[in-house]
Amino acid sequence: MDFPTFLIQLLNSVQYGLLLFMLAAGLTLIFGIMGVVNLAHGSFYMLGAYLAYSLSAQLGSLTLALLVGTLLSVGFGLALEWLLFRHFYKRDHLDQVLLTFGLIYIFEELRSMIWGDDVHGVAIPALLGESIPLTANLSYPVYRLFMSAVCVALALGLYLLISKTRLGMKIRAGAFNRDMAEALGINIKLIHAIVFAIGVGLAAVAGMIAAPVSSVYPNMGSQVLIMCFVVVVIGGIGSVRGALISALLVGLVDTFGKVLLPSVSGMLVYMLMAAVLLWKPEGLFKQ
Repeated sequence: MDFPTFLIQLLNSVQYGLLLFMLAAGLTLIFGIMGVVNLAHGSFYMLGAYLAYSLSAQLGSLTLALLVGTLLSVGFGLALEWLLFRHFYKRDHLDQVLLTFGLIYIFEELRSMIWGDDVHGVAIPALLGESIPLTANLSYPVYRLFMSAVCVALALGLYLLISKTRLGMKIRAGAFNRDMAEALGINIKLIHAIVFAIGVGLAAVAGMIAAPVSSVYPNMGSQVLIMCFVVVVIGGIGSVRGALISALLVGLVDTFGKVLLPSVSGMLVYMLMAAVLLWKPEGLFKQ
């Protein structure tokens, strides 16, 4: 493998890893702070992709679609938490699994009724449609760099929110000891609603920015859900830092595995997970 090819695969793996982090961060926050096993998390990724498809066509701009779609998805997360999820915080994980598994079928049926079952494409904005030449024959799309930049910006924003703000302090307190935080006057119900909305928003944004590259199609959320759980397990349940490092590792292993070891590439990510769990059963980082 020559250096330009290696560089392209490295950029692809980082971009894929950052996209996985966007999904896994919301999933690990919801489970680590709220204690909810959310199997429907992949549906929020699908929702973002379909919002990008619809809104970009109506507004004529993917940038506007991203802004409006983010607001809509956060509002949807707040409504869903208020209507359903807050009633399951103290229920068994089996009840949560049954609820979220049922939501997958509900969301898929609603998707079929609203958008149909066809595969759709989302146009890349003209400003981001160029490629950066690496050699005479190889180039790298600017839009993929844009995807990575958006993910990095949101990851930095999430870090600052959790580590440097008063709201983040309340979120960490609720994750460490929910009863004690509530006794100290923290509105845990509001914190849970905000955390859930953030998780839904991150997953939807991941779907929106991925839509021009991966297209928009039925059941697209189910395909990324398993990989998200792998990232969360490797990084450590509830750890955002662990989710970032784990997602980048998974991106590297998956991308270079498909190039260097295509016959066993489907196993490599799960072998990585098994190796990490044998070494550290709680994952790379504790909550």
